[in-house]
Amino acid sequence: MFIRSFIFNAIFYGWTLLCCILFLPVLILPRFFILKTTKIWIYGVVWICENILGLHIKVVGQERWLISPAIFAVKHQSAWETLIFHYFLVDSSIVLKKELVWIPFFGWYIKKLQMVPLSRSKNKGMQDLKNLLRAAEEAIRKGRPIVIFPEGTRSIPGQKTTYHSGIASIYLHLKIPVIPIAHNAGLFWPRRGFMKYPGCITLELLEPILPGLTRQEFMRVLENRIETKTNELMNQGI
Repeated sequence: MFIRSFIFNAIFYGWTLLCCILFLPVLILPRFFILKTTKIWIYGVVWICENILGLHIKVVGQERWLISPAIFAVKHQSAWETLIFHYFLVDSSIVLKKELVWIPFFGWYIKKLQMVPLSRSKNKGMQDLKNLLRAAEEAIRKGRPIVIFPEGTRSIPGQKTTYHSGIASIYLHLKIPVIPIAHNAGLFWPRRGFMKYPGCITLELLEPILPGLTRQEFMRVLENRIETKTNELMNQGI
């Protein structure tokens, strides 16, 4: 497994770096072109996962990708789920930590893709919330689905983490459905881990949470749906 993981990591990071360099001229072109090149990159990533690592994807509830407008609230276990939404969605607006914007090459593409960087500084909480709501509103106005990780950071499989209420603010502000998403990617692509494992990641789009709940009701329903299904998928994947 070590050799396979080594080969996979070398090819994955090599492919990503190659794309970042080759597609640099696209950064000065209209945004349409960066969406096309991002598709080339993520299709390559999926191919590498399947053919080098032996890691496949099973999606349950695929019809829910078509719900629009929508917010996709995703369980956060690994780097895998931060990448894969470029594969399934045409032009998603992903809420991510602001530090990623400052990574050379990678950060430039994040800016061009018009993602939503979010500072984790407690001193800027209210201003960040205003920026988040403004960016979310703009994304929906342009027909872009929003992808957010309510836990804010990756968790170890089976670990209980806090769900942050920023997503509730978006839900209450925009009054659109939230689709909870559970998966078991942490079993095969652990956070901060060198080792990657073959198998089949199950990604399940759960029943949408419709507008009309209070903040407390929404957070309770969201966490319960994601955690219950995630635990079920984790047990199936072991």
